[in-house]
Amino acid sequence: MASGRPEPGSEMLTKSEFEALARFRFGIRRYLRFSDDIVRELGLTPQHYQLLLTLKGFPGRDWASITELADRLRLRHHSVVGLVNRASGRGLVVRSPHPDNARVVRVLLTKHGDRILIRLAALHRDELRRQGGVLTLPVWHDEQARGTGQDEQ
Repeated sequence: MASGRPEPGSEMLTKSEFEALARFRFGIRRYLRFSDDIVRELGLTPQHYQLLLTLKGFPGRDWASITELADRLRLRHHSVVGLVNRASGRGLVVRSPHPDNARVVRVLLTKHGDRILIRLAALHRDELRRQGGVLTLPVWHDEQARGTGQDEQ
């Protein structure tokens, strides 16, 4: 605290902010439990769903490399290789050589994987709608004092 300013994260939260933070975390946990349960009901693992969603939602293209998937899924490279192997064995994804770089393998959804993902994504969207404001980001008192709700530039 040499600058005279409090360290980031050391500002005191109000009771209503603690309640909002707890409500938000509860909403995340409830959503993730819903997700895990519905994915398993359709015969997949939560990791399969995350892989499929990451592929379909990858910015700007319909495939990703193992390295990119590892980054997006926050997993180690070898863990993603195993996940892709298992998903490939279930007909959810395929590997394809990159046309311009022989060192890169592209991972793509199959039609089967895409059909399952479309169904699961719609169920997830509906659940998020049902949860309504529970997953709304809290408004912090220091943002209210500035009147912005966002960092000023």
